[in-house]
Amino acid sequence: MINRERRHNRIRAKIKGTAVRPRLCVYKSNRYMEAQIIDDTAGKTLVSGKMDDSAKLGIEIAKKAQAAGITAIVFDRGGFRYTGRIAVLAEAVRKGGLEF
Repeated sequence: MINRERRHNRIRAKIKGTAVRPRLCVYKSNRYMEAQIIDDTAGKTLVSGKMDDSAKLGIEIAKKAQAAGITAIVFDRGGFRYTGRIAVLAEAVRKGGLEF
């Protein structure tokens, strides 16, 4: 847990979501995956979703984002390693039409 928090702090120091390119923040528990698209300058969550299947969640988030007029994002993996369910979610979001 401490290592993930350190990685997360390192990532968050480098990336920031704006109105043009909001941040896709990902959290995974043992059972669910959660994803939010956040505009850090306004401090607002634009799109969110929670599901147990990461591929379906990625497609759902991409559809909701495009409906909200979002085409490009910054990916915040939340300190989790880019493998497994995190990588599947990222690929599903890319297939859904979002650019990052």
